[in-house]
Amino acid sequence: MSLATDAADQPTLYKRIRADIEKRILTGEWPPGHRIPFEHELVARYGCSRMTVNKALSELAQADLIERRRRAGSFVRRPQHQSAVLKIADIRAEITALGRAYGYELIDRKLRVATAADRGRLGVKKAGKVVAITCRHSADRVPFAVEDRLIDLSSVPNAATADFSREPPGSWLLHHVPWTEAEHTISAVVADDRTAEALDIAVGAPCLVIDRYTWRSARTITAVRLLYPGDSHRLVARFKGG
Repeated sequence: MSLATDAADQPTLYKRIRADIEKRILTGEWPPGHRIPFEHELVARYGCSRMTVNKALSELAQADLIERRRRAGSFVRRPQHQSAVLKIADIRAEITALGRAYGYELIDRKLRVATAADRGRLGVKKAGKVVAITCRHSADRVPFAVEDRLIDLSSVPNAATADFSREPPGSWLLHHVPWTEAEHTISAVVADDRTAEALDIAVGAPCLVIDRYTWRSARTITAVRLLYPGDSHRLVARFKGG
C-alpha cells in the first residue's frame, strides 16, 4: 500500500484496528497479561503504515486497556490493586490458600433489561442489559460467603454467555476483564431470613458486608455485595507511614 493511500485511509483504519483489539480485550478473548501482536505483525495484517498502528495502540494505552513496554511489546493491562484496605481477591483462591476445600453453588442467574434499581446500583443512566447472579462459596462444605452481583453487559458483553454454573463470576471477571478503578464499602448487617438460610446461620446473626464497584475508564463493569458470617471473618490492613 502506498503512503498516499494509507494516509487517506488512516482515520478509518486506525479506528478499525483499535476496535478489533478492544473487542478482543472486552470479550475476554485476550485476558489481562496477553501480549498484543507486535507492531510489524499488525502492519502486515492490516496492510498499513506503522504510524497508523502506533496511533491505535496509543489510544488503547490512554484508555487503560493495554500497557506498552519498551522492547517487550504491548500487553492487555493487568488490574492495579490500589485499595488501601482491600485488594480485589479471588474467593476461590483465598479459600484454597487457607488449605481448605473450595465449593461453589450458583443459586440464581438472570439475564434482563436493567431495572431502575439495577441502574442506580451500577451508577448508569442508560437502559441496557445486565446479568444478575446470586451464588454461594463454601470452605470444607461450610458456607463461607454469599455473593449478589450485577454485571453490565454494555461493558462486558461476553458475560451473557459465560457459564457461571461452573466458574464463579468473580474469578471469571478477574481472569477475563481488565479494570482500572475499584471502590469498597465495608459495613455490618444482621442476617435476614434469606441470608441466614444461605449462610446457615441464625436469623439476626451479625454479617460482615463488602460492597464493591469496579470500573474501566469510567465505565462500570460490575457491582457486587459479599456477605460473610460475622463471627468467622475479620478484615486486617497494615500501613506504613509516609
